[in-house]
Amino acid sequence: MSLQLKINYPETLPDAVGKTREQFEQEAKWAMAVKLYEMKRLSSGMAAALLGVERVTFILKLNDYGVPLIDLSEEELLSDIENA
Repeated sequence: MSLQLKINYPETLPDAVGKTREQFEQEAKWAMAVKLYEMKRLSSGMAAALLGVERVTFILKLNDYGVPLIDLSEEELLSDIENA
């Protein structure tokens, strides 16, 4: 079973950001999926499924949103190096 999320927005909003309605809605969907991934609420696979794209496509697009695929702190990186 699939659920649907409905978001109301002003009719003029897509034009205000220089997008068609379809482009705006697709970009909003991507932004939501990327943000949920960044917040560690979704895996890359789950985010890709939400968008209806391949996982690799989602991963490659993360850079467009300034989100790293691997987000480790300096401490985590140093710990990984020391334990190797």
